[in-house]
Amino acid sequence: MDRKPSLSQPSFTEHCIAATFAGVVAVGILASVTELFVRDGWPMERLAAAERACVANGQVAEHDACMRQWLSAPRAAIIAST
Repeated sequence: MDRKPSLSQPSFTEHCIAATFAGVVAVGILASVTELFVRDGWPMERLAAAERACVANGQVAEHDACMRQWLSAPRAAIIAST
C-alpha cells in the first residue's frame, strides 16, 4: 500500500492547443486595448487642432467661439478646410 498519487502528464498536442489558445486570447486583449486608446485619442486630436486654429484670436470670447465652432464641425469639414 505504498501507492503515491500521481497526476497525468498532458500530451504534446494538448500543450500546443493550450499555448495557441493563450496566444489568441493575448492578441485579442492587446488589440482591444489598442483600439480603445486609438478611439479615445480622436477627441484630443480635434481639441489640439482647434487650439492651433484659434490661437490668433486675442480675446477670450472670440477664442471660445472659435473653439466651439471647430469642435462642433463635422470631421469631414475640418479635413476639407485644411
